[in-house]
Order: sequence, then C-alpha cells, then structure tokens
Amino acid sequence: MAVQQLLLMSLLAFMGSSINQEIKKVTRLSLANSKDSNFGEWYSEVITTSEMIGYYDISGCYTLLPWTMGIWKRMQNFFDPEIEKMDVEPCNFPLFVSKDALQKEKDHINGFAPEVAWVTRSGDSDLEVPIAIRPTSETVMYPHFSKKIRGHRDLPLKLNQWVNVVRWEFSSPTPFIRSREFLWQEGHTAFATKQEADTEVLEILELYRRLYEEYLAVPVVKGKKSEMEKFAGGLYTTSVEAFIPNTGRGVQGATAHCLGQNFAKMFDINFEDEKREKTEKAEKAMVWQNSWAYSTRTIGVMVMIHGDDKGLVLPPKGAKVQVIVVPVPYKDADVENILNACSATVKTLCDSGILAKADLRDNYSPGWKYCHWEMKGVPLRVEIEPKDLANNQVRAVRGDNGAKVDIPMTDLVNTVKGMLDTIQQSMFNVAKQKRDACIQVTKTWDEFIEALGQKKLILAPWCDEEEVEKEVKRKTKWETGSAKTLCSPLDQPELAEGTLCFASGKPAKKWTYWGRSY
Repeated sequence: MAVQQLLLMSLLAFMGSSINQEIKKVTRLSLANSKDSNFGEWYSEVITTSEMIGYYDISGCYTLLPWTMGIWKRMQNFFDPEIEKMDVEPCNFPLFVSKDALQKEKDHINGFAPEVAWVTRSGDSDLEVPIAIRPTSETVMYPHFSKKIRGHRDLPLKLNQWVNVVRWEFSSPTPFIRSREFLWQEGHTAFATKQEADTEVLEILELYRRLYEEYLAVPVVKGKKSEMEKFAGGLYTTSVEAFIPNTGRGVQGATAHCLGQNFAKMFDINFEDEKREKTEKAEKAMVWQNSWAYSTRTIGVMVMIHGDDKGLVLPPKGAKVQVIVVPVPYKDADVENILNACSATVKTLCDSGILAKADLRDNYSPGWKYCHWEMKGVPLRVEIEPKDLANNQVRAVRGDNGAKVDIPMTDLVNTVKGMLDTIQQSMFNVAKQKRDACIQVTKTWDEFIEALGQKKLILAPWCDEEEVEKEVKRKTKWETGSAKTLCSPLDQPELAEGTLCFASGKPAKKWTYWGRSY
C-alpha cells in the first residue's frame, strides 16, 4: 500500500510539474530570441507573443487577431478620408476571376501566372472551366469600366476597394511581408489624358509616404521601378521603399502604377473625346488608367523597424491603444479609490480623443501587466498608486525608451498629448538615423560588392539598361539571394557629367537604389 501511495504521489508531483511548466510557457512574457542575434526567430516570436497573428494549418495563411486589425483600422481611418477628397468612391468586386478575363491581357497574366490559385472542383464534380481567385483585380474590374465609360462626362472614374487577395507564394512565407492571403486597399482609376493619370500617381505616392512616415514612423524613399521590376502589363510603376537595417533588405512598401492604355485596349475602355464630339463623326479615344495599393505588409515593416527585445514598439498614430492605465495598489491601500481613479483617467483621456484603456484585472500583478503591455507595444503607460492619489497626479512611462514623468491631473490631457507627439516624432527620427547610416554610395563594382556584403542600402549610378540589371542579379546570386534595383528616387541627387555606371562602365543616366529585398 505504501508503494502504491508513493507511486501516486510521484505521479501527481510529475503532473503538477508539467502543468506548472505549461502555465509558465503560456504566461511567459520575456522573449527567447534577440532582434540582433536571431532576427527571423525574434520576428516570429514578437508577432505571436504580442497577439498580432495566429498560425494556421495552411502554410502561408495566418489569422489576423484584434491587435492587428486595430492597427489596420487606424490606417484605414487615415487613408479613406484622404482619397475621398480626391473623389475616389468605395466599391467591392468579386473574389473570383473567369479564365477568359484573366487571360485577356497576356503580359499581365504572365506576370502573375505562378501565383494564381485556381478553383477546379465544386463538391465531387470537376468544373468545366477553372475559376481563378484574384491575385489583383484589374481583370475583374475593367469589364465594368468598359460598360460604365461611354463619353468624356463619365471620366474620371475612380474606385477603391478594401479586400483580400490570394497569391500562392512558393518562396518561404513571412507573416505580413509575404503571405498567400493578405488584406489591402486597391484603387483603380481611369482618365481622359495621360497628364491626369501621371498627376494622380504622384498624389497617391505622397499619401503612401505620409502613411509610412507620419503614421507608422517608418522612413521611405519615393521612387520609380525599373522596367524589369515594374507591374506586369503596366506603363510604369512607382513605389515607396523601406529598408530593414537588421537584415539589410529592402521592402516594397506600396505601389502606384500608371497602366497606360494597355488594359483599355484589351478591355475596350473607350470614350468619345470632348474635342471631337461636335464633329459629324465622333471618334473614340482610349482612357489612361492607374492602379495603386498598400497591404498588411505595412504592419510587418512597422514591427521589423521599431520592435525590440521587449516586444512591439508601436507609434502612437498607428496604435489601437495609445495609453494603458494600470492601478498599483499597495498592501492595505484603498483599492476601490485607485480603481475609480484609473477609470476616471481613462474617461478623461478618451473624451479628449486619446485611445486609452484601463487594465483592472485582479488576477495579475502590476509588474506582470507592465511586461504584458510592453510586449504589445503600447506607446504610453500610466500608473496610479496611493501616493499618486494623495498628490493628485499620475506617473507616465514611455513605451519607446522607458522614460518616466509625474503628471498633475490638472494638466493630464495636454501633457499626454504632448508626450504622444514626442514619441511619434522620436520613433521616426531614430528609425531614419538607423536607415541613413546604412546607405552606402558606390561608384564601382568592387565598392558595390563590398557594400552588399555589409548589408547596405546601396545608391549607385546606373546606365538604366535591362541587360545590365540582369547581369547584376546573375553575378550576385548568393545563398542570401540576388541584388536588384529597388527604385530610382524621384528626388535625384546631382549626377555629375561623365559619371559612369557602376556595373557596365557606360555613361550613367540616373542614381538608383540597389540591394536585396523581401
């Protein structure tokens, strides 16, 4: 009997130990990986531990949790009013694309062919004609454009939709950065003249810059893509490009494409030209089109740039919660008054337009809550303890650098707003300093290779020839991937007469950013 009791006690002890280990595993708040020493594992750990995403049983697909969707909504709240000022109207087009429509524009489908997912069965039956799931929506929307546009009075036509798309990535998927399904806004517009289309491209590109720099505190370069890297079927592509110093890789942050008249030709999108309408025989003219988009990739870029070894670090303008209020009751403290003060503080902040929340859970210690909200990247933490009640104040702690300050309740709103503005600007300044420190100007092939090995963002004079770009990609095809053009900045540095291309030795035509990319 004693042996049985001993065995039972040993079993219970083992089970208790296992349970405790599981609890510790679930509630562990510190990161196991460092951003500097193991970036990939650090990134995966941060986005899961901070409750941004959940992994799914289909590779490359992820569950976007409320913390992520709150950030996405903040970006929508900025972008929608801005494009409404440009008379862009909301719409929603089908997820599915007919095979005929998708294959109507040859260059376009060839550019997306490897990534297109097809529906081939319905229940137990094979479909007579496979149906594609949209990788983008030009071929879904442009039959409507053809029906809608008849005369010059139907122009410009400007539509935007917030939807999901599917691109069946075969390279290693990275949550937010490269996934098989993602969210984006997708603008499609048509104009009577190329000048109007060109103007809109630059206006949208500036909105994308503002989104990254003013809301996500991420520095970007506005530029034009090379012919090799432009959108399939388009006339030219512009983009905002970000750079991740820890990995030495560029990220195409958002794109605005001038499609020219190629799709208009394929989909018969014509209009009666106003100048010719009064003649006996009105002649048709083809529209000029644009498409432009940014996706949930923006969120991944923000995490990579600002996150640290404590977790996320969110810029105030992009955060779902800007201020978290935490009660700190000591032993024998008047807990009820402290909780009431926390609730009142949240109300005061919310009434002034600040996104504030109180963590009043009684099953976690204040220290645990500090770590929890640090992990989730809340920009500002407000603590209230007994001495704060006595002094009619709160203590505020910055999420970006840990700086602390005591704030009188009489000046709460103004001080908190000022701190949030300071955090926003400081995060951008720090990110820009780190990015700029990685920029390397190179004028020779040897300098280029050395900078590439040092994970630099390379700015080099280029002859703008596609064959030269292909040769650079071929000669730099290392284990870490080939170097390629990222963009030619719209704000071009002075190109001295006689400057030669770093790769070909031919006369250079422009400065171009090069590097490896996601």
